[in-house]
Amino acid sequence: MREQDSAVAPRWVDHWRNLPNLKWWWLFVLPANQRKAIPILDSLALRLRAWVASQLGVEQPAPMHLWLWRVFVLPQAYQYQNTKSLLQFMARGIGHLKRLCQQLWAPVQSWLDARVDRAALGKRLDGLALTLPTMTLSLRLLVAFVCLPLLGLIVSTPLQPLDQALFAILMIGLAMFARQMPGKTARVFLLTLSLVATLRYLWWRVTATMPVGEPVDLFFALILFAAELYAVTILLLGYFQTAWPLNREEAPLPADRNEWPSVDVYIPTYNEPLKVLRPTVLAALGLDWPADKLSIWVLDDGRRDNIRRFCEEAGVNYLIRPNNFHAKAGNLNHALQYSTGDYIAIFDCDHIPTRPFLRSTMGWFLKDPKCAVVQTPHHFFSPDPFRRNLGMKDGEPAEDMLFHGLLQDGNDFWNATFFCGSCAVIKRGPLLEVGGIAVETVTEDAHTALKLHRLGYNTAFINKPQAAGLATESIAGHVGQRIRWARGMIQIFRTDNPWRGPGLTWAQRLCYTSSMLHFLYGIPRLIFLLAPMAYLFFGLHLIATSAAAIIAYILPQLIHANLANSRAQGQHRHSFWSEVYETVLAWYIAVPTTMALINPKLGKFNVTSKGSLVDSSFYDWGIAKPYLLLIVINVAGLFFGIARILSPENGEIGTVLLNVFWVLYNLVVLGVAMGASRESMQLRVSPRVNGEMSIVLYRIGDQAIRAKSLDYSMTGLGVILPDGIELNDGEHIRVLLPSDEDEMAFNAQVMWRAGRRVGLRYENLTLRDEANLVRCTFARPGAWYASPVVSDNAWQSLTRINKLCWHAYGQLFQLIPAFWRSRRVRHITSAVERP
Repeated sequence: MREQDSAVAPRWVDHWRNLPNLKWWWLFVLPANQRKAIPILDSLALRLRAWVASQLGVEQPAPMHLWLWRVFVLPQAYQYQNTKSLLQFMARGIGHLKRLCQQLWAPVQSWLDARVDRAALGKRLDGLALTLPTMTLSLRLLVAFVCLPLLGLIVSTPLQPLDQALFAILMIGLAMFARQMPGKTARVFLLTLSLVATLRYLWWRVTATMPVGEPVDLFFALILFAAELYAVTILLLGYFQTAWPLNREEAPLPADRNEWPSVDVYIPTYNEPLKVLRPTVLAALGLDWPADKLSIWVLDDGRRDNIRRFCEEAGVNYLIRPNNFHAKAGNLNHALQYSTGDYIAIFDCDHIPTRPFLRSTMGWFLKDPKCAVVQTPHHFFSPDPFRRNLGMKDGEPAEDMLFHGLLQDGNDFWNATFFCGSCAVIKRGPLLEVGGIAVETVTEDAHTALKLHRLGYNTAFINKPQAAGLATESIAGHVGQRIRWARGMIQIFRTDNPWRGPGLTWAQRLCYTSSMLHFLYGIPRLIFLLAPMAYLFFGLHLIATSAAAIIAYILPQLIHANLANSRAQGQHRHSFWSEVYETVLAWYIAVPTTMALINPKLGKFNVTSKGSLVDSSFYDWGIAKPYLLLIVINVAGLFFGIARILSPENGEIGTVLLNVFWVLYNLVVLGVAMGASRESMQLRVSPRVNGEMSIVLYRIGDQAIRAKSLDYSMTGLGVILPDGIELNDGEHIRVLLPSDEDEMAFNAQVMWRAGRRVGLRYENLTLRDEANLVRCTFARPGAWYASPVVSDNAWQSLTRINKLCWHAYGQLFQLIPAFWRSRRVRHITSAVERP
């Protein structure tokens, strides 16, 4: 740019001009003329720099590009030997800081423990909370008259950064005290403290941080603030949903089985293989319900002969229709014309119900005549793509547990439980009253529940897994399924908005709004992943205040949100994992949800494939491309941040450091997302389920061996033998498995041995044998009770995510050279073959 134009040049152009020359890119050390003489800090910095240089094999002085070369481009063995040491050093430093905070808090906690009985206080507060519904209207108005102005005063009072920090320490201390109290009231108190911190942060953002005098800065600042406002709205709506889970128990049925109503079981299918459908049909035949009041219907939209022959052999109804209009919803509505049961139980073709499913759910229909739907959790006995690709451990909650556990249970308190399309029972009369399963959107289940709630019907949720199915086999299948859910929920928001029309309570409107607007997180999440670049690349100030003020306001809000969510969601989702799951999907749902918001008729129904195999480990580059692009942008932002820190003209070290830490966190989350896109090999024909049972093995000669099962599938059984017992390879034996009433025997053959562990394969199973096998395994009462989840610990969760991140980047760095070589080989080959 010409010198005479510099006065009118945009401010961000100056930041580009002032980037330091490579000769100043020293690690940890600024140019001498820019540093104040602090001998102790100078000595520490030089010692630290010397130690890092020795670890990386860099002779001082050396330019920045040599440091980067040593870190990223060294041979693998040398790289891991030294870079790992550096990371361990950084981890030890963070660990020391953590221990310091714990040491400061320990005396306070000991003092409180000696004077306050938290357990008794929690019970007393819960008892007090139960009296709130009996408060008179005048007393409620008085409480509101006192609390609302007090809340407004706390939220809007301006404080200097130091005063705000002291106020935040007090609030966090209250939260730490309440966090260790049992009971639901303590949970509500934590949510309330988080609400105060969040509203205070929002007020500060609006009144003190907008760059009003800079139009370009203000434009991008408003984009960031809109994303923050959305995130806060979803956070507070989530607090409302999860504040007081109902924990509904089962309702008993009449002792006289003649009084039990008739039930039709619908099993819709389209393109799923028969091996997936068979166990579900056989389990439905074994449901503990009077046979004369139970009718099984297989609804085959694929119109396949092998499915029809199986249904004839099993003795269940087989139904097809002349077209596939409205997909699953149309398939279910077509069946309503042929079946006559008072109630309809619906299972996806891969969801295998346990024998007591109907006995566990039907009681609420008889107890509450206005009850139209009873929903149970969706449980999956095969690992979802996150668990499989990231190698998640037992005790770490799966991605779906938050909705199918906590959110549905919280919705139940407000009579806002959704129908989820499977593992549920619907009353025929109310369903016909709303015109059958909703067909206007691609999430027909939630829309049907909304219509039932509008007519004043109740729904119920029993938080006990009573059926289980197959999770999506690949990250691509998972993304496709979530795109359909996201588009459908936004379609409902546009076509049947819960805030328009009669019939819903205000609480139901809030619950539906939360679940619908949640799926708009795509664009806000992308904004958070890219926002630091506005400053690091162009010097734009999206939050126009000091770094100290930003820390004093935003850090307490994040800590309170983490403490509240950890207490409310800890058994269903660990800290920081929501960011990972949203990052994986953000790119893919951003456009479909936006288009559905503009025109709800856009898009079509897609079926989630089940029962396929992943025959090799590979990176799904089609899914991973957005993550790679975002990683490259954030890495570039990191280098620009380092350049700004070392720039002689830089006077905003604090602001730069905040943006650099933001970028580092983005890179951690993106790394885990990248790891999730690396598909792990899955070769089992039948998914194997961990399950311990006492079994008996009979060898030739009637020798009985008492053993325990380790896992089971529809094709085999893993067994651990007692000491001193051995089985021969290929040996034929009889296996006696326990059921709910008696024991059942099956023929099997020894396929492999490993010490006391033995693998058996069933052989010569008849259809009756298969039905009995399902009854003893997948449909066994209590088979799907969820295994205990490790309680959430934010520090451990963050450490776990960091390990997964570095592992994913290590795999990526190993793969890139091979990928590049293969590209060059293909290029050379094509050039040689070209005429």
